[in-house]
Amino acid sequence: MDNEQKNIEEQDKLKSGFVAILGRPNVGKSTLMNHLIGMKIAAVSKRAQTTRKRIQTVYTDDRGQIIFLDTPGVNKAETKLGEFMLDSATETLKTADMIMWIIEPSNYIGMGEKSIVEMISKVPSIPLALVINKCDTATDDVIDGTEKLYSDYLSESGVNLTKVFRVSATEGTGQDILMSGIYDILPYGPMYFDEDTVTDETEREIAAEFIREKCLRNLDKEIPHGIAVVIDKMRERPDGSLVDIEATIICEKESHKGIIIGKKGAMLKKIGIQSRKSIEEMLGIQVNLRLWVKVRPDWRNKTSYMSEYGYKK
Repeated sequence: MDNEQKNIEEQDKLKSGFVAILGRPNVGKSTLMNHLIGMKIAAVSKRAQTTRKRIQTVYTDDRGQIIFLDTPGVNKAETKLGEFMLDSATETLKTADMIMWIIEPSNYIGMGEKSIVEMISKVPSIPLALVINKCDTATDDVIDGTEKLYSDYLSESGVNLTKVFRVSATEGTGQDILMSGIYDILPYGPMYFDEDTVTDETEREIAAEFIREKCLRNLDKEIPHGIAVVIDKMRERPDGSLVDIEATIICEKESHKGIIIGKKGAMLKKIGIQSRKSIEEMLGIQVNLRLWVKVRPDWRNKTSYMSEYGYKK
């Protein structure tokens, strides 16, 4: 048997496919995805709208290849950016081989969850895995009740549930079982990416996400929702000693600009220090990061600005 034939036969034994990650804001979608692939790609915070566009990551091992599609949290759209996020989640389902719906322990099903069931019901042929996250925060009885509540509701809604998993993204429990379960559900298929590929996001895009994440974590109230980040320059020095990055934080109001900068520049400095550390960990090289703040009123309702800041259909 020649090498080419051998490679073809080995490919036939591999599982592969696209897994759409759904869930309402703050259930831990991005945290779980980052843990599953073993690398931080998506921004993570306790605020809604942390993930604003679909982020694609790749996990490869000797069983095959899983391409995770982390979607924005499903919520009511109140701006054009909100509409973009909802459209992004909806469109992702059409390309998926499997849906992974992340929930947390609960004794009721809210409007956000019901909206997700409505979305899922429109693609009935795609296998659905229900993943109960944050299981470290609830008793087994509560988790059992959550599983029954959702299983019954999905059945009543005419949605077929393929499998239920219990995990804790922060504690790391249940993740090996989840990965094995995903491979069981996915079809046999080709490797879509090289085995060393982790994401199709560029380093610029990931750096921008890290900066926005630090804004989300450090700023109060409604300000983070009106923030975008643009990498203006990212260049490694000829001697390879460090990478120079210049980035602009976009906000919607002059008053917000003052808060982002802070007294004597303290807040902007804090955001910069935290962002630089995350970017250095990603790049494996020292970073010289310079940040500016600009005001673009109501940019979330202006498609030209949205496109410029990376929110393109």
